[in-house]
Amino acid sequence: MKRRVFIIHGWDGYPEEGIFPWLKEKLESKGFEVSNPAMPEPLNPQIDTWVRFLKQQIGVPDEDTILLGHSIGAQTILRYLESLNENEKIGGGVFLAGWTRLTHEAYETEEDARIAKPWLETPINWERIKTKANKFVTIFSDNDPLVPLTDSEIFKEKLNASIIIEHDKGHFSGSDNITELPSALNAILEMSSRLSAKF
Repeated sequence: MKRRVFIIHGWDGYPEEGIFPWLKEKLESKGFEVSNPAMPEPLNPQIDTWVRFLKQQIGVPDEDTILLGHSIGAQTILRYLESLNENEKIGGGVFLAGWTRLTHEAYETEEDARIAKPWLETPINWERIKTKANKFVTIFSDNDPLVPLTDSEIFKEKLNASIIIEHDKGHFSGSDNITELPSALNAILEMSSRLSAKF
């Protein structure tokens, strides 16, 4: 089976942002099929729209499928996994600056607060999600202005996720000038090698 990776950008993000082009190139050079789609209406991300779009992109999920999501892209992956059928499962999920809470700095306008509200308040079925992937890795930055570092504890508790704390990487956005992130690449490569070892 072809090993597939889907890279899901965040709110107000785009496929060419930050580490995404570098990560895509590195993975493709190692034989992965990489999809880095432009998510619909990135300035106004909606749960149903983004999850439905991700479903269309992935098609039939399998254990050769690995998903990486940045910020609200990580939330999209969580809610996508929650929606999978009983017999559906992926190889792993990597969450880059994923969150369940946000700092006050995330709300520059009332419109931001309105958009964030459903993502913050719609319950997440962690127990179901935990059964939908073989491995989870979360990557946080110790100076992210938008995501509280304590969210790492939630991912660890709820999903038994491995936690990586990067130093001084902000929100890993294009505006933070972070264009390479070996920890994200290595997380995917490790997941893939773990899957290969099973067969």
